[in-house]
Amino acid sequence: MLGHWLDWTLDDKHPSPRTGRFSSGCYHLHGPGILELTPHTQRPDARACIFSAAIHGNETAPVELVGDWLSALEAGTVRLGAPVLVILGNIHALKAQQRFITTNLNRLFKRELDEQGSEPDRARELMEAVDTFFTRHHALPKLHYDLHTAIRGSLYTRFVVEPYAATATDAEQWQWLAAADMQAVLHQHQHSWTFSHYSKHYHQAQAFTFELGRVAPFGKNDMATLAPMLTLLSALGEGYTPPKKPAETMDFFKVQHELMRQADDFTLCFADDMPNFSRFEPGTCLAKDSIAGDFIVEETPLHVVFPNAQVEKGARAALLVVPSHTAL
Repeated sequence: MLGHWLDWTLDDKHPSPRTGRFSSGCYHLHGPGILELTPHTQRPDARACIFSAAIHGNETAPVELVGDWLSALEAGTVRLGAPVLVILGNIHALKAQQRFITTNLNRLFKRELDEQGSEPDRARELMEAVDTFFTRHHALPKLHYDLHTAIRGSLYTRFVVEPYAATATDAEQWQWLAAADMQAVLHQHQHSWTFSHYSKHYHQAQAFTFELGRVAPFGKNDMATLAPMLTLLSALGEGYTPPKKPAETMDFFKVQHELMRQADDFTLCFADDMPNFSRFEPGTCLAKDSIAGDFIVEETPLHVVFPNAQVEKGARAALLVVPSHTAL
């Protein structure tokens, strides 16, 4: 069943019964795209793990990655030793192979959310699923890896974003991420209401947003490059401590400024195919906006991450970052 769950979710199939067993655990289908796995035997080092994908519907490599892990579980080549909640976020957008339907789901994970529509309703459903899962496993360390791919190329093909929250990141996390072949880390500087931020802010989980390459259609992803990431997910799912590598093998950045779109005529002053982490020198004009004015790089060079001039008004159009040299 596990190996077919992703296909069934996309095909609107609702298997009955909604619970079942496999060699090392049991499963429970809580709703579309929400699958809870419980081990027959929980290992001493187990964490309560959430692995989420497809918060943006055109990001398929994480879906394939989670699918490979579920197939290995069902085949018995890896075993379950920790409780895991597996989430496919924006199912309607995933079917349509587009980033979202009406609004960006990954800006809606806030308990005070009062917006209406497909994505806000899904955000509320996913927040409830996270709350229920972490409450059920309150005695275990909490972890949430939200898996994405970027809409443009990057000077660092694989990197992670550490959400801003009062909860500190455990030092061993950096070693695990380095061993999973992550190349860079970006420390967020303020609340951003992303899915990983939700788990860190409200549940004090160890949580990250992963950028695992570039957006591509199903079947066109280079999954070989994600083998170390599959090793990380498998180790956590088995309840073991993952492999480690010195954190210093990754480059660290921190956000210096958020570039916001205020006007209809907002434009970015560089090419649409400019890769993430590109560097701009002092005096460079990065954006024009008839309300906010021009944004000019001042005395410190800035690197641009997640630039997107087509965001809604009032939304973030880019992060401007600087090297931090250390794990903060």
